Amino acid sequence: MNWIFLIIAGLFEVVWATAMKYSHGFTNLMPSIVTIVGMLISFFLLAHATKTLPLSIAYPVWTGIGAVGTVIAGTILFGDKISPITWGFVILLLVSIVGIKMTS
Repeated sequence: MNWIFLIIAGLFEVVWATAMKYSHGFTNLMPSIVTIVGMLISFFLLAHATKTLPLSIAYPVWTGIGAVGTVIAGTILFGDKISPITWGFVILLLVSIVGIKMTS
């Protein structure tokens, strides 16, 4: 169950990072609120997951989900241009996250 919490925490990392972009430096109220609430939920779920999962496993998986998800969100929502080599490294990051999960 804590793996589910960890995955959801990583997804909320994508939520707060995306909302932070929409907040325009915390000058737009609703995206600013979503950013803060998303951070709280993400940190809470990460803390809950680390009750039983080792920190050395949970933290890299959490940040990896956030990193991969934010790259995808940036390209879809903001039109960020990502080079093919960068996509290759994003895929390596995703493979690494799956590898960490499978070997722990």
